[in-house]
Amino acid sequence: MKKAAVFCGSSSGSSNIYIKSAKILGKELAKRGITLVYGGASVGVMGAVADSVLEAGGEVIGVMPSFLEEREISHKKLSKLVIVDSMHERKAKMAELADGFITLPGGPGTLEEFFEIFTWAQLGLHQKPFGLLNINHYFDPLLELFNHMAKEQFLHEKYLSMALVDVEPGRLLEKFRSYEPPATKTYITEKQT
Repeated sequence: MKKAAVFCGSSSGSSNIYIKSAKILGKELAKRGITLVYGGASVGVMGAVADSVLEAGGEVIGVMPSFLEEREISHKKLSKLVIVDSMHERKAKMAELADGFITLPGGPGTLEEFFEIFTWAQLGLHQKPFGLLNINHYFDPLLELFNHMAKEQFLHEKYLSMALVDVEPGRLLEKFRSYEPPATKTYITEKQT
């Protein structure tokens, strides 16, 4: 993996563990020579992971819609900042640039990015690894929901393992290296009689 997209919050969260873990991930990405692709902000968890990669000598590509850049939250020290017209274009550009996707704690926007990548993987639109860095067990309720979805037959069991999960950045990246995507989702329709 040469480039990893990181989805995460523009807030810092309720505990300094979120910022601390984002910085550890950033250092790990730089150490492995993996370019960070992210939302381009200088604040919150987003800013922390970008700062950490840059401080460790790594490369960072930000992708930001113009309406957010105008609010002056864009990071001014990035290797490259790509300005797009909309949030939809931002996600598409990040997906195009990245070889894998890591989701850190964040709000609805972060989860929306994660779910789109998850859905695209199920449909075979990409075969790139993706996962959750489960800092402070933030995603435990979501993982419980995945199991509930599978139990209620709204998520196939084979897709439960698509989203890689770990609490430690280095181990999560190792899981990315050995990722093998399952067969893509197909629909079988019954003959009408």
